[in-house]
Amino acid sequence: MHIEADQDSCITAGNCVMVADALFDQDDDGIVVVLTDEVPADEEDHARQAVQLCPAAALKLVE
Repeated sequence: MHIEADQDSCITAGNCVMVADALFDQDDDGIVVVLTDEVPADEEDHARQAVQLCPAAALKLVE
C-alpha cells in the first residue's frame, strides 16, 4: 500500500502529521509531504486514520 497526496488540495491542517508522523511531514508552507513510498505494515492503521481525518480529502491510500 502507498499514499498519494494532492498537495494542491492540502489546507495545511496537519492532522496527518499528528496521527502518523512516521509517514507525513509538512514543508515550510505547511503542505503535506509523504515520507515513504510504501506504508510499512505496522503503520497501515495510522495511514488509514490520517486519510480519514484529512479535512481537505487530500490523501488517498492505494493498495
